[in-house]
Amino acid sequence: MAIKKGGSSLGRNRGGGGSRFPVLTLVLILVLFPMVFFIGRGIYTSDFIDQNGSSISISNHQELQDVDWRTKLALKHVKSLFSKEVMDVIKASTDDMGPLSLDSFRKNNFSASWKIDGQENVIDMVNMQEAPKVKHNISVDADHTRSDDSPANLARRQLREKRREKRAADLLKQDDDVIIKLENAAIERSKSVDSAVLGKYSIWRKETDNENIDTTVRLMRDQMIMARVYVSIALMKNKTNLANELQTRIKESQRALGDSTTDNDLNHGAPEKIKAMGQSLSKARDQVYDCKLVTGKLRAMLQSADEQVRSLKKQSTFLSQLAAKTIPNGIHCLSMRLTIEYYLLPPEKRKFPKSENLENPSLYHYALFSDNVLAASVVVNSTIMNAKEPEKHVFHLVSDKLNFGAMNMWFLLNPPGNATIHVENVDEFKWLNSSYCPVLRQLESAAMKEFYFKADHHTTLSAGSSNLKYRNPKYLSMLNHLRFYLPQVYPKLNKILFLDDDIVVQKDLTGLWKVDLHGKVNGAVETCGESFHRFDKYLNFSNPHIARNFDPNACGWAYGMNMFDLKQWKKRDITGIYHKWQNMNEDRVLWKLGTLPPGLMTFYGLTHPLNKSWHVLGLGYNPSIDKSEIENAAVIHYNGNMKPWLELAMTRYHSYWVKYIKFDHPYIRGCKINE
Repeated sequence: MAIKKGGSSLGRNRGGGGSRFPVLTLVLILVLFPMVFFIGRGIYTSDFIDQNGSSISISNHQELQDVDWRTKLALKHVKSLFSKEVMDVIKASTDDMGPLSLDSFRKNNFSASWKIDGQENVIDMVNMQEAPKVKHNISVDADHTRSDDSPANLARRQLREKRREKRAADLLKQDDDVIIKLENAAIERSKSVDSAVLGKYSIWRKETDNENIDTTVRLMRDQMIMARVYVSIALMKNKTNLANELQTRIKESQRALGDSTTDNDLNHGAPEKIKAMGQSLSKARDQVYDCKLVTGKLRAMLQSADEQVRSLKKQSTFLSQLAAKTIPNGIHCLSMRLTIEYYLLPPEKRKFPKSENLENPSLYHYALFSDNVLAASVVVNSTIMNAKEPEKHVFHLVSDKLNFGAMNMWFLLNPPGNATIHVENVDEFKWLNSSYCPVLRQLESAAMKEFYFKADHHTTLSAGSSNLKYRNPKYLSMLNHLRFYLPQVYPKLNKILFLDDDIVVQKDLTGLWKVDLHGKVNGAVETCGESFHRFDKYLNFSNPHIARNFDPNACGWAYGMNMFDLKQWKKRDITGIYHKWQNMNEDRVLWKLGTLPPGLMTFYGLTHPLNKSWHVLGLGYNPSIDKSEIENAAVIHYNGNMKPWLELAMTRYHSYWVKYIKFDHPYIRGCKINE
């Protein structure tokens, strides 16, 4: 009676539109549980579904009589639980798959999880453990090949499977899109890899394409290292025969290896030497191997190698700085031959034309201070060849007395087209003396002479490398400090463009005279990066004078191409500011020698930043400057030790400089200055 009441209440709830929770509960308790139980026993099969899917029959009347009344009641209500569409799906599925059983699910790889309406429903399979493998008869096979789930659940699972497959396909498509985006992002990042540091490791380098490259060379080197370790241990343990054998193998490997750096360079006998060394190492390992001793020897060898590397780096630094400060034979030859020719000229032929343009403020004036004839010729030639109106350009060259004649003779023989040029001797500036100029006074002091000529005469290359760059001869030359006296040298001019002799001009520069400096004195390109080339890299901020007056994070700028407003210079007494700081640095406590640190201090707050395309730096030390950046620059600067006229020059940048040299000139050919 209680069950009938439950059934009638079920009908009332379904018809009355009340809460669904009691309905579901009663269905699970009274219908589904018994049905699942008897389905598992194989009673309910696809034979219960007629061809229209609208009626349920009993295929075996005898079986129904054997089951209890609960099964009959469950089968009676099955039809009312499912719609016609569901029954069609169940019948189609069972017709295709045959009787449902656990084996059917295993063979068809049905998952235990499906997703419906965005929620994950986990269906626990009943009795999923494998049954013992025994011999079955037909009646047992009939019981155990039945499905544990009803056709309704199977239909749901098939629907869920379709949805899951569709969702999996969507996720795979999304994954493909994400992978493509990541690959594109990686490619973009690879294009901006900063390899400005010489020799910096990069995964995009060609050498790293093959991770097993030159393995034979590395193997031979590793074998020799271990052989040296075992030689040392063998001698400690009085195994002289073993030590001699290993030393012989080391010599053989060294001869086979030679100067080879790649596997292709090795001779044909290398594999035999490797095999022989391997046998000797195996023998040594069996006889004298001791983990503690081997570790100690390897550590000692590592420390020794580290010290050797440091020493070689110091020697390399010394030699590179020394090479950078020397004058190549060809340039020295050119200077001497031109000097002789100049002083053989009569005085009336030593004058340049168009001298009236030298003080005309409406023209474009350049200041170039150099003792290198060839470098100065490149600066002038490149400027004129790229100028739109060469006749309006005026070059003011200043050299020292040693190169004054050569500089004059070169430009008398090779005048710069319609431009105006004038050469002066810095030693003839009588106003530039030690009573007026702090640098000259300091150079005459006993302390400075001691620093330059007597102190620290080291006996080794590495010992003298630390301060060599501060003993650069250019710091002794007034040509380097003359840039702080431009209004005194050119009192009639309003603006002047200062150029170093290690630059190349690639575009017309007249646009610089139109740049508004906003009342500043110096127009220059800034050089600071994240933390590079800021004031704290040049100045001693432990000194209170520096700490009080300057910001350590202030951005540095570059000499080499600077537009100076000489009216503002005079108004702000820039030369007086320079003298003040130079006098305070007599003991070199504010900065080391050079002109950039005092320039940063003198023009602090008075420098207008120019667009970086006007002046690209680093061609004398940075091998990784982008080619497009170089070609788009108005001026390129070979600042650093690798000047373009030296053998140290980087070949990838050399062509930008040599194309402005007249290699067919008889003096160039005679001094064997080649491309």
